[in-house]
Order: sequence, then structure tokens, then C-alpha cells
Amino acid sequence: MAPHGRDTSPGAFPVVAGVPATGPTGRWRAVPAGRVVRPPTYREPPLSIRSQRRFTMALFDLPLEELREYRSASAEPRDFDAFWDRTLREARRHELDARFEPVDTGLSTVQVYDVTFAGFGGHPVKGWLRLPAGASQPLPLVVEFIGYGGGRGLAHEDLLWASTGRAHFVMDTRGQGSAWGGGGGTADPVGAAPAFPGYMTRGIDAPENYYYRRVFTDAVRAVETARSHPLTDAARTVVIGESQGGGISLAVGGLLPDLVAVAPDVPFLCDFPRATTLTDRHPYREIGLFLRTHRGRAEDALRTLSYFDGVHFAARGRAPALFSAALEDQTCPPSTVFAAFHAWAHRDKAIEVYDFNDHEGGGPFQEERKLRWLRAYA
Repeated sequence: MAPHGRDTSPGAFPVVAGVPATGPTGRWRAVPAGRVVRPPTYREPPLSIRSQRRFTMALFDLPLEELREYRSASAEPRDFDAFWDRTLREARRHELDARFEPVDTGLSTVQVYDVTFAGFGGHPVKGWLRLPAGASQPLPLVVEFIGYGGGRGLAHEDLLWASTGRAHFVMDTRGQGSAWGGGGGTADPVGAAPAFPGYMTRGIDAPENYYYRRVFTDAVRAVETARSHPLTDAARTVVIGESQGGGISLAVGGLLPDLVAVAPDVPFLCDFPRATTLTDRHPYREIGLFLRTHRGRAEDALRTLSYFDGVHFAARGRAPALFSAALEDQTCPPSTVFAAFHAWAHRDKAIEVYDFNDHEGGGPFQEERKLRWLRAYA
């Protein structure tokens, strides 16, 4: 998702010139009385929470010290596991029907395959599989999920992971792919009751009807599809994603027990009770606007959302994980990301914190961090 600009409304505190603190993110911030906030005494945080914040400043969400302690109050449904076991069993009754068609991209170092497989309900879902050209042995596999509104893009895009010598599978997101990037090509043939424009309230009347039940099921089937190719090593599978893609990777990390690593960046779809009342930025705001019209349905909506909350999937995570959060992120507030991080069940986990960033998060700096981190796993 594209980053949003900073608040320039009357009363907002402007950034003024000053000497930066240690690291590139330090800065001075003016306060109404004209004083300059000085850096407080700083204590080095635990190694599992890496941050460069040194200055006291107005934050959208909780300060870092409180984020380290924050835990979600999201209530897990009693039948959460049974719901997802039943959902995946139903999906697996359909043949995977995975097809890999070579694409002539003009690239000399990467071979691209146009992939189709049977997702939720046996519906056809698209993807790209990218392999280093000339690969002859099974390769570590990175499966990636896409941010809100985007699609798989074009065949020649996104060559980073194949350039590392890994297989790279990108799943198209059903019904999306028309808001940014190179587009998508997967329909969502399932209808829904009246919903607010967007995807967040499609089928929100019941967990069985909710849009993300189909998406998360597609994502599990995408991993199974990628693993079915003879040049991928199923035993070295990683899932990654940013924003919505991060939320999907959390779901897959909770539903598949045999991944070697999970890397969700500024993940969406986490801690719904807090997110839906904390931020007025879309996509979470779609839920509030739906409930503004459909008065009296908040309890039912939150019950549906509880089956898709990244916090509950995180509690089932069985692989090492690298998260990232941005402290000025109003799209996926940092407390909702920390809620999923703290809930992640595997002990080998870390979170990168980008102090002065909005929803763009760490961008290429986080890519560099993941490149180094993944060497230990795949």
C-alpha cells in the first residue's frame, strides 16, 4: 500500500532543523512553547526489538516502552481450530490442478512460469513462479503474498528473491489487483451480502461467508502448489508479505506446521478490536463505515473477524519469525503489529522497529534485513 503523507493540519508540530540522534532517523521536533525536546536517558532495548528511537515525540499509538508490554484483548473463538480444519479439508477435496506454463519474458537470468491452481472452492487462482535460469536441483522456496488492492503484477517484475538463488512464488489475490502495480488476474466468483466498498466487509455476516476465508485458503493452496514443482524444496519453505500480505503470511504460518521461517512486514488484519477503533484510515475504516450504516451489528462483525485475526494465527506459529513495525503507521498501527509479535508462539522471533516511518515501514532497509536473516533458514 502506498505511504500516506504527514499531518500538516493547523496545530501539527513541524519538524525543525537540529542535530540528529545516533542513526539516520533522529531529529528535533518543535513544541508549542518554542522549546526543543531533548533526548531522554536511553536504555538499550532487548535484542529481539531493534529500534533507533531516541527522542520523545507525539506518537499516533503507544510509545515503544508500552508496545513492548502490550497484549491483545482479542477473544479467540472456541472453535477456531475446528473452523479452519474444516475449511482446509473442504478445499483439499478439489484436485490442486497446478499448471506451470513457461513465459517468454526476455529475461536471461530468471525463468518465469505462469501458474494456475485450484484455491478455495476449486476456483482458479493465478500466480508467478520465478526460478534462477538453469536451475537443476530443488531450491529453497519463498512464497510471497501481496498488499491490499494489488495483484501479482507482470511476469518480469519483482526479481529480488529469484536473484538470490531461491524459487519465488507470488500469489495473486482473488478479486483484487486494480488499485496499484501491474494488476491481477484472479476473479472472486463468490457473491456476498451488502458490504461497504472494498474487501473488509464482504461476507462479514458470518465466518463461513467472509472474504478472507477464501483468501487465506487460497494462500495455503498456493504454498502447496509451489511445493509441487520439481525445482522447489518443500522442506525449506518461507512465507513473506507486507501489509495485507503480512497478515496473510501470519495466517499461513498458523495453518501450516512445517514452514522454516515467516516474515510479516507491517502486517494488516491483526488485533481487530483495537485496530477498528484506533485508526480512521482505510482499509480498517471500511469496517467502521459499514457499522455506521448497519447499527447494532458490531458484536456480530467482531465475532466474524475473530476467526481471521492474525493474533490467533500467531499463537499457532511454529517457525522462526521476523516482524517489522513502523511507529508512525496509521494504516496498520504498531500496537496491532506488536500484538501479533507477542502472540507468536515460536521462541525464535524478532521485530524491526522503524521509528519515524508510516506504512511504508522499512522499505529497502527491511528487504536487506530479510536477505541477511533468511540465510540461516533457507
